[in-house]
Amino acid sequence: MSATPQRHRRARRLTFAALALTAGAGAMVAAALPAGAASGGGAGASRTVDVQMLSFNDFHGTLEPPQGSSGAVSERQADGSTKSIPAGGVEYLASSLRDARKGHEYSVTAAAGDIIGASPLLSGLFHDEPTIEAMNKLGLDVTSVGNHEFDEGKTELRRMAYGGCHPVDGCSEYGKTFTGAEFQYLAANVTDVKTKRPMMSPTFIWKKGDVKIGFIGVTLEGTPDVVTAAGVKGLAFGDEVETINKYADELNKQGVKSIVALIHEGGLPASGAYNYDCDSPGAGAGISGAIVDIAKNVNPKVDALVTGHTHQAYACNIPDPAGNPRMVTSAASYGRVFTDTTLTYDRQTKDIVRTPLGAPKPVNKVVSRDQPKAADMSELIKRWNTLAAPIAGRPQGYISADIPGRGSDKFEKPLGDVIADAQLEALAPADKGGAQLAITNPGGIRADLAFKAAGAEGDGVVTYGESYTVQPFTNMMNVVDLTGAQLVTALQQQVSGTVNGPNPKILQVSKGFTYTLDTTKTGADRIVVDSVKLNGAAIDPATTYRVAMNEFLAGGGDGFTVLKDHKNKLVGASDLDCFNAYLANHSSEAAPLAPPVADRITVVQ
Repeated sequence: MSATPQRHRRARRLTFAALALTAGAGAMVAAALPAGAASGGGAGASRTVDVQMLSFNDFHGTLEPPQGSSGAVSERQADGSTKSIPAGGVEYLASSLRDARKGHEYSVTAAAGDIIGASPLLSGLFHDEPTIEAMNKLGLDVTSVGNHEFDEGKTELRRMAYGGCHPVDGCSEYGKTFTGAEFQYLAANVTDVKTKRPMMSPTFIWKKGDVKIGFIGVTLEGTPDVVTAAGVKGLAFGDEVETINKYADELNKQGVKSIVALIHEGGLPASGAYNYDCDSPGAGAGISGAIVDIAKNVNPKVDALVTGHTHQAYACNIPDPAGNPRMVTSAASYGRVFTDTTLTYDRQTKDIVRTPLGAPKPVNKVVSRDQPKAADMSELIKRWNTLAAPIAGRPQGYISADIPGRGSDKFEKPLGDVIADAQLEALAPADKGGAQLAITNPGGIRADLAFKAAGAEGDGVVTYGESYTVQPFTNMMNVVDLTGAQLVTALQQQVSGTVNGPNPKILQVSKGFTYTLDTTKTGADRIVVDSVKLNGAAIDPATTYRVAMNEFLAGGGDGFTVLKDHKNKLVGASDLDCFNAYLANHSSEAAPLAPPVADRITVVQ
């Protein structure tokens, strides 16, 4: 079904957007058809029209340029080497998209989820209202939901879409009521458990004249595994393929033959370079991951797949079930890259023309910082920074060099060691839980700690804004009883079952907890059981240990189901409070915290 906007102003905007997309699609088809093809759009009209589709994903409220390695992209050079390019920041993303639209009469901007959630303080402090405002200004038309859209639950997501002040914190700006998104959120496979109906619109039809293009938006079926239980309470998440195919049929019944699926699930290309050509001869493995099976099974009625979730950049041809070429794209994360796709719409068939040589291939483009900033975005950032300044600029500690976290490609991340140590220290006292070790999930580490921040307040200073960017969820810490056998099973679940894959989720561990990961083996055998030790002593399967972890892990998040079987839970401070306390206790301007050596997990390759 088509979207039903809740406010008149959104209805007007969506109607205009629909008109723009429709006309653009027709021109693109013309380029793909033989010369002299019959006109289907009235006297003097070409049979085809080109529509420019600009897309991105996993923005995560990153309004300011991201720090450390998260603020750069890798570019493949002609000689096979790679080059790092600073990228990202909404001031530059807006400029890039606006420049890309020039000369294109018909252009639509779409996204594949996680526009908000796990956000830096500038957005997260205000429940992501600044990011929704920024997306309105830069001209986003439609997006699927992602798992992080549910970080604060379904009621808060609806507030993001439809407006209103926060039910607890009130209005962020005095005298102003948050008006919500002027773009359309889609959640086709997210249903209310009681009503069995989608919690938000499943589809959106973009029209102009005689051209119609439909969008279907879904998030990954496994969203409950990567969000706290409270965030998805009362919701069910359906199979991505079944849902897309269902609504593709519905769109066809409405006369919409041109369809784009926005899917918050993705893949892993063989190269991390944004301009890697996964379709070129000799390109290696091309792409792997969940999106491959999804793409191979989504109905041929769907003409293009815009994806996300894995924070990778790719533009790959994965044939549909009928063997026809179909492009699957993703634009990395944090607004560092956007994808420029030409859709070719045939006015006679009302469908997108898909032939290997019939239309330009989608191109991923860098959001370079070597361009003018969008003035309206600079003003937006300045305004919200003024509101955040009393909190954001408070020093929390000092570091002597970069401490890699999210940007690290190692199993054991230096910042992961720091965070786990912080949690252990905070919860080791008997009256705080008596923790003997701590474990934390790598997905909860959202950034690096950069020695020199962009627009820095001073080299080596870690502000509250920076520590919040690393630990934005404010997960409450739990201290629980687990047996040694359960601990070993948790380590084995890192490399088997639902968390296994090309990019396994390796738990970060506190000092004194060590083990060996043998990557030459497969599945659970990759954990060398005899190597699992605490303070030099082998873990006893029958002994009970007090383990600190965040509430997400304690609820079995990220597929660590054994952790749900804990006993004697004690709730402690938040992960962010633990982190900030550790920085204060272990660093000063005269003696800054140095990056740890990261020697707790021995990797055999």
